[in-house]
Amino acid sequence: MELIGEITTDRPLLVLAVKEEAQFLDTGLPVLLTGIGKVNAAVTLATVLARGPRPSHIVNLGTAGALRPGWTGTHVVSTVIQHDLDTDLLYTLTGETYGAALTLNADDGPILATGDAFVADEAARELLAVRAHLVDMEGYALAAAAAQAGVPIRIVKHVSDDAGEGAVKSWRESVADCARVLADWATRHVTHQL
Repeated sequence: MELIGEITTDRPLLVLAVKEEAQFLDTGLPVLLTGIGKVNAAVTLATVLARGPRPSHIVNLGTAGALRPGWTGTHVVSTVIQHDLDTDLLYTLTGETYGAALTLNADDGPILATGDAFVADEAARELLAVRAHLVDMEGYALAAAAAQAGVPIRIVKHVSDDAGEGAVKSWRESVADCARVLADWATRHVTHQL
């Protein structure tokens, strides 16, 4: 966990997983680096929000794999799901729903599937493509922590790879370019709205 800057109630908090994704940010806004994965993301954000002060809202910026052909560019996510939690089985066992889909404020955005596995094979991608457009490792956890704290969140993902067999190499080669695009998006859509 690394918090750069100071959180205030009148400004948003930018949240990213790793420094590679944040390397070109120059907004003057506070930046929280959570580390990779759902547990790191949830624990880090929940800790910061519990400590206070709470930001006006949260903007999660990051990279994502495309689960469907032709998906490129930057997307504001409308719904997040957990792809590695068997919600249906847990319901049959307990009668309770755990990990239900979370709807965000972007009406026509894609569905983001979050899980602790870096999706990098064709079979996994095809299975997930039935349920979502994009895949990442932190989005759902951040949305859940923000919802629990009552802080609005916007999730913005730039496609770094196709979640297929070359995804690991593709992410390494594209992360700097993705970070530039995300920094530009933050400047245009977050900083200028303050």
